[in-house]
Amino acid sequence: MLHYIQSFTPKESEALADEKLVYLPLDERPCNYDFPQLLIRDAGIQMVRPALDMMGRKKTPGDTKQLADWLEVECSNAYGAVVSLDTLLYGGIVPSRLHDLSEAEILGRLERLRTIKQNRPVLKLFAMHLIMRCPQYSSDDEEPGYYGQYGRDIFRKGYLSHKQELGIITEEEEQELADILANLPAEVERDYLERRAINRMANRKVLEYVEEGIIDFLVIPQDDSAPYGWTALDQQQVRQDMMSRNVELRALMYPGADEAGCTLTIRMIHEMNGEKPWIYPRFAGSGAPYITPLYEDRPLFESVTYHILAAGGQIAGSAQEADVILLINAPGAGMEEANSQPSPNASYQVLRNVVELVEYGHQMMNRYGKPVAVADVAYANGGDLQLLKLLRQKGMLFQLAGYAGWNTSSNTLGTVIAQGLLYHRYGSRQAHLDFLALRYTEDCGYCSVVRKELSGGVIQQIGCDYFEADGQRGRVAGMVQEKLEQFVQQYVNTDRVSVSVDEVYLPWNRMFEVGVSTVCTVNWLSNK
Repeated sequence: MLHYIQSFTPKESEALADEKLVYLPLDERPCNYDFPQLLIRDAGIQMVRPALDMMGRKKTPGDTKQLADWLEVECSNAYGAVVSLDTLLYGGIVPSRLHDLSEAEILGRLERLRTIKQNRPVLKLFAMHLIMRCPQYSSDDEEPGYYGQYGRDIFRKGYLSHKQELGIITEEEEQELADILANLPAEVERDYLERRAINRMANRKVLEYVEEGIIDFLVIPQDDSAPYGWTALDQQQVRQDMMSRNVELRALMYPGADEAGCTLTIRMIHEMNGEKPWIYPRFAGSGAPYITPLYEDRPLFESVTYHILAAGGQIAGSAQEADVILLINAPGAGMEEANSQPSPNASYQVLRNVVELVEYGHQMMNRYGKPVAVADVAYANGGDLQLLKLLRQKGMLFQLAGYAGWNTSSNTLGTVIAQGLLYHRYGSRQAHLDFLALRYTEDCGYCSVVRKELSGGVIQQIGCDYFEADGQRGRVAGMVQEKLEQFVQQYVNTDRVSVSVDEVYLPWNRMFEVGVSTVCTVNWLSNK
């Protein structure tokens, strides 16, 4: 990604206050640091972000003192601010799972928001604050060192204990829980739960700031959530506080994480302009709204409603009254990983109709003039290659108001809803076309094809593996760029539209995510 760091003199900043938006990202990866800025790049809004060297990297926390000072200065003459509290309090999303901070230290850092709002009472302050996740697998890549050995047991302990508390645990699960209790070291469980308690305290304390009006709007995304376990138990306490403080209309809790910067950015734009657009969701099959996506805790339709609300929109009762049509490409039953496609599972081939979904979208755009965006949540962690083919055949790839198909279902939903609503307001701009190009390249090209191809043995031949490449811009990144260039040439480019892959890097020196810079060029003279 290219980084656009804006800075202004005090006089210039005051003149731009009506359009100036301050953004403190969740971490330094492109999905958090770059996506919101890329979406609004030529929309006439000045977005300021901290320099990358303040943000830390993966397990190394950002400089929270420097970030808080920067935030206070930039907010002094801004219209609004979108603030990741995980960055303000802990130094980033991964440090939020690793810290040894006390309750007093957390509360002291949080108090900075009160000072910021007192100094500029007219500031619109939107915030995000995650509920700490509990992965279902053993890996210390983003967790404490002991999670590599005991992660699965920690998750299952919480999951089974929760079911036991509810009286729905089976005999087999009772035995599994007894085995875990005999083997999970007490000091490991204590360290993990003490940190969860600190973070939960912060989650609940932030609701006081919403109640007082210091924070105007709050989202509490749930990263890698499940219906039972430590995360679900934390949700219960936070939800009770929401209701007791009467802030349910100003604080939403739902699955997600890395899309929240995009969600709050578009909500801020709606706030600036006094808008509340209507979105009509159209699913690929009758069972699709009721599936529970991988890594989430509720039916898909419930997450869709939350993401639309969080973005400042409202669900339309019909396509006719909608400002944006949201096509939701989802399976009719169980969801699979993108690297498993094409899937023989009936939920993909029988229980959904992706052809009809594409034809419907084409009619909505070309006959009725409706902006159409596509939430590609057929698979987890990558786009649907069949859908990409059909959209290209219909000439829709760069007519869409938005497309996303990356990581979790909620990551995709928040990203594409933000893009679709920006299109509704500003139309097709170069930034819009470039972001579409990025999504096809990254979500379909990298996540669904190139990552699997290179991780399956190619990078091991040069001494690398999935969790450790040879640097952000080493040989592996070069291989990725070469493969992506081939992908867009074969599956995205047409005689009229071409995508160039200008830069590729690996933000966390691993294969899970990629940083890509793309440019879309349109040949307006071509009729093909």
